[in-house]
Amino acid sequence: MRALRLEMLADNPLAFLETLAQAAARPHEAYRQRIAQAARGGRLAQFVADPGGRSRLIGHAGGTVLPEEPDVTVIFAVYVTPEQRGGKVLADLVEAVGEWSRANGRDRLMLEVVAGNARAVRAYEKLGFEDTGERVPHPVLPVLTELRMRRGI
Repeated sequence: MRALRLEMLADNPLAFLETLAQAAARPHEAYRQRIAQAARGGRLAQFVADPGGRSRLIGHAGGTVLPEEPDVTVIFAVYVTPEQRGGKVLADLVEAVGEWSRANGRDRLMLEVVAGNARAVRAYEKLGFEDTGERVPHPVLPVLTELRMRRGI
């Protein structure tokens, strides 16, 4: 998971809430603790695309709940390795988050995409997400804007 996280941040540093340097400085034990935390309960989950064998992980998506919208699952930290983009990995990850969300009593999904990332917007639209028209500042780089997309499950 650590290797995948570092790849995510190197490939698309604007899409995530920490820098490559911050993630690289975090010890392996911190990654183990986060995975263990996400494996319990219904408020935080992480899903990975693992092709099996000795291959590296090829994708990730997380799900969480914000206090102000307890009936919505927020999808975060979505990443698919470049060689797997355009296939079904993204759909599988989003569906895994959706199933977890439904199992925990939430029937709506929301995500945020950096404005101008047309490829990501198109990919999410293919999965049934719609632009809500809501725009919010990027949580780390407020000069950037993110657009919100939602869908039911």
